[in-house]
Amino acid sequence: MKFTPIQKDIQTKARVGTLTTDHGTIQTPIFMPVGTAGTVKAVHQRELKEDIQAQIILGNTYHLYLRPGLDILEKAGGLHGFNGWDRPILTDSGGYQVFSLAGTRKINEEGVTFKSHIDGSKHIFSPEGVMDIQRTIGADIIMAFDECTPYPCEYGYARKSMEMTHRWLDRCIQRFDATEGKYGYSQTLFPIVQGSVYKDLRKQSAEFIASRGREGNAIGGLSVGEPAEMMYEMTELVTDILPADKPRYLMGVGTPANILECIALGVDMFDCVMPTRNARNGMLFTSEGIINIRNEKWKDDFSSIDPSIGNYASTFYSKAYLRHLTVSKEILAAQIASIHNLSFYLWLVGQAREHILAGDFAVWKDQMVKKVSTRL
Repeated sequence: MKFTPIQKDIQTKARVGTLTTDHGTIQTPIFMPVGTAGTVKAVHQRELKEDIQAQIILGNTYHLYLRPGLDILEKAGGLHGFNGWDRPILTDSGGYQVFSLAGTRKINEEGVTFKSHIDGSKHIFSPEGVMDIQRTIGADIIMAFDECTPYPCEYGYARKSMEMTHRWLDRCIQRFDATEGKYGYSQTLFPIVQGSVYKDLRKQSAEFIASRGREGNAIGGLSVGEPAEMMYEMTELVTDILPADKPRYLMGVGTPANILECIALGVDMFDCVMPTRNARNGMLFTSEGIINIRNEKWKDDFSSIDPSIGNYASTFYSKAYLRHLTVSKEILAAQIASIHNLSFYLWLVGQAREHILAGDFAVWKDQMVKKVSTRL
C-alpha cells in the first residue's frame, strides 16, 4: 500500500491524498460504507460502485468469523471473492464488538473469551488469532486487535487498557509480519491509538503507534458518547503526532458535521453505520440539512430528495413518494434511503477534496457544517 499526500489546505490541517492498494486507488479524504456481515445493508454492489461511487468498503471480523465462517470465506477466495466486490476492503478487528458483549466475555493478557451472540458458543480472540482470521478474510487493510474503552471511563482503567492494547499491537505486528496473504495480493496492518479522553494517554498512545512505522494509523475509542468538542480535541492532539506521510483513519465517525470538522484536523479516512442505520429509520442527510421523511410536511412534496448530489435515487424519487414507502413499511424505502444517504456522504467528502484543492476549504466547511446540522 502506498499513500501519497497531494495538497494541504492553507488555513486548516485538511489534506488531499491518494491511497493505492492492489484492488485500486482511493482518493482521500474518503468515507467508507460499512458492510458488517459482507453486505452494505440494503445496497447491491452495482449500486455501491456506480451510484454511490464507494471506493472502499468495510467488513467486520467478529461477524464474518461467526457467519459464514472462515471455511466458506477461504473456499470463496476471501471476502472479495465471496461478495463480488473488486475494490479495496478494510476489516476492523472485531475488538469493538467483542468488548460490547459486556456480560458474556472475559479479558486477560492472552486475549478475550466470549460467547457468540448467535448460538452462545464459546470462542477466543487473541492478537495472533485475529491476524490469522483477517488473513483469511483477505481485506486490503486490516486492523490491530485492541480494547475500545467505553465513555465515561476511569483514568486507571483507560491507562491499563491502553497499555494492554500496545502489548497486543506488538503481538499483532509480529504475527502479521511472519505470515503471508492467502490470495495473491498484499495486505497492510493499521495500529489503533487509544487512551479514552485523557490527553496524556492519547499523546503516549499516538507516540507509541507512530513509533511502530506501519503504512497507516487509526484513531479508536472516540465517538462512543463523549461530547463532540472532546472528540475534536483528542483527534487534533493525535493527528499532530501521527506521521503526515501516512493515512489517518478515525474509526466510527460520524455525522456529516463531525466528518467535516475532523477533515479540518487532518483525518483522511472515516467509517460509520449512521448513513445506513438512520436511513432505515427514515432519517435522510442532504446538502441542505437533515430530513425526517416520516414527518407530515413531506407528504405532498414532489421535489426530488436531493438534486444537488446527482445520484439516481436522490434525483429520481420524490420526498412524497419516499415518505409513502417509509410509512407503509415497504422494503424499497430502506433501499432508496440507504443509497441516498451513502451517496450524500461520498458526495460530501468529494466536495471537501475539491475545496481543499481549490484553496477555499475553511470557508466552505464552516458554511456546510451549519447546513448539514440543520433539521428541515
